[in-house]
Amino acid sequence: MTQTAPVPTLRPARPSRARRSVGARLLWLVVGVAALVLAALASVTFGALNVGWDDIVAGLAGTTDTTAQAAVAARVPRTLLALLAGAALAVSGVALQGVTRNPLADPQILGLNSGASLAVVVGIVVFGITSTLAYIWVAMVGAALTALFVYSVGSLGRGGATPLKLALAGAATAVALSSLVSALLLPRAQALDVFRFWQIGGVGGATFPKLSLVVPFMIAGLLIVWFSARGLNSLALGDELAAGLGENVLRSRLVAAVGGVVLCAAATAVCGPIGFVGLVVPHACRLLVGVDHRWLVPVSAVAGALLLTVADILGRIVARPEQVDVGIVTALLGAPFFIWIVRRQRVRDL
Repeated sequence: MTQTAPVPTLRPARPSRARRSVGARLLWLVVGVAALVLAALASVTFGALNVGWDDIVAGLAGTTDTTAQAAVAARVPRTLLALLAGAALAVSGVALQGVTRNPLADPQILGLNSGASLAVVVGIVVFGITSTLAYIWVAMVGAALTALFVYSVGSLGRGGATPLKLALAGAATAVALSSLVSALLLPRAQALDVFRFWQIGGVGGATFPKLSLVVPFMIAGLLIVWFSARGLNSLALGDELAAGLGENVLRSRLVAAVGGVVLCAAATAVCGPIGFVGLVVPHACRLLVGVDHRWLVPVSAVAGALLLTVADILGRIVARPEQVDVGIVTALLGAPFFIWIVRRQRVRDL
């Protein structure tokens, strides 16, 4: 009697974790908005100076009769800037990762922050600029030129602009630009003082006039990336397939890149270089809502705003009465979180 080999049973394919139902995505968006509201309330409540409920109410109404009320009033624009800058950096990361199809793309890794910093330094040293609006424009020019340079260098050789070549070109460019910044500033003590104030400004120097200058750029960048979501979905399939589906690949990539550069430059101009938000937040949000950019963009905006607001709160609390720069806190929070994502589930394909 012969025995037949057992026939392997075919298990039904597990649905991709990148796919999420509309209800689940909407639930995560609602949860994120609720957490963001709580974080904003905490941001005007907690800080180096303890305040009471009456001071919070009076400070939010614009009353500054006491030190506590003045502290609350000063925390309002600071909180708004943290919300806007966090959303801008996170959505900029989504756009850059989608345009380059590079999971490691981030304004800092691609050198855009360094390009914006160098442009601001040149503006300070050569042209003596000091206004926020001038910082925004020169930072935008610097970030855009750096993006073009990194993409051009990364496109050289066989295979075109591969993720690895772009990451290497961006890292090398960032190091070179940082060296140029140091070379320009070291012999100029006065310019160094101005740059140091801008670089460590974080969100602590926020004022309503400064917000009024940067808000139009951030809104424009967010809208550009938002309307590029469908094009980014097509680019994720590959250039040939996207072109076969009728997508204008060059136009879609260029428009989305412009949105990402505008957001990165605007945030860097008012807050200084802040890393990890644009790298960590998109990956975390892909685990929650999948890879559809129509959902990824708004959820990342909410998550980025939440991350930077919480980081700013922690920076104010852990070192009372001094403060820790929000960029240091995001690095301390973002680095282990990103390592956890990579070790637990690998970086999600774009």
